[in-house]
Amino acid sequence: MKFLDKNTIKLDKELNELDKITIGFTARLNKAKIKYTIISGYVAVVFGRNRASEDVDIFIEKIDGRKFSDLWKELEKEFEYINSEDREEVFNDFLKAGSAVRFARKDRFIPNIEVKFPKTEIDVWGIKNRKKLILNNSEMFINPLESQIPFKLFLGSEKDIEDAKYLYNIFKDNLNMDLLEQFSRNLNIEASFRKYVK
Repeated sequence: MKFLDKNTIKLDKELNELDKITIGFTARLNKAKIKYTIISGYVAVVFGRNRASEDVDIFIEKIDGRKFSDLWKELEKEFEYINSEDREEVFNDFLKAGSAVRFARKDRFIPNIEVKFPKTEIDVWGIKNRKKLILNNSEMFINPLESQIPFKLFLGSEKDIEDAKYLYNIFKDNLNMDLLEQFSRNLNIEASFRKYVK
């Protein structure tokens, strides 16, 4: 793993099923020119954290029905929405209404991809300030670690805390500490930050 610049990380590794579905899905998002950021557990898993995960969480920028239709046509070449085949229902009754939607490969339900629109300012900030990850020559975008680590501590489960500790330990020399501490203050988890990662 190496930083090509402050916004780009290059990583070469043996790909697992979670990596492969993420590469396939984000390639469709890239082709559709939809901005997105990968959040939560996969960000730790892709960098080598050894734990099970059955899904990948992605925020996509808010798009209209026409752009979603174009994305749907692109996705259905390889993926399907798990709970419905009705594109308008998925967009209007789930995604636009604030619920997450799950896509899986046509030949298996696990692992799958959970997609949602951003709801908070931090979610929107994550998309705007996303970082590029070049994984075995495939490009995808991940949430900035300075917000990812505090948010994991905010969630507070043992799994989330271990994710935060793992990411901090491997990236501490490349993190913007002022920004990291700012997010910790904003999420009111300064005590957890001091206890677990700093």
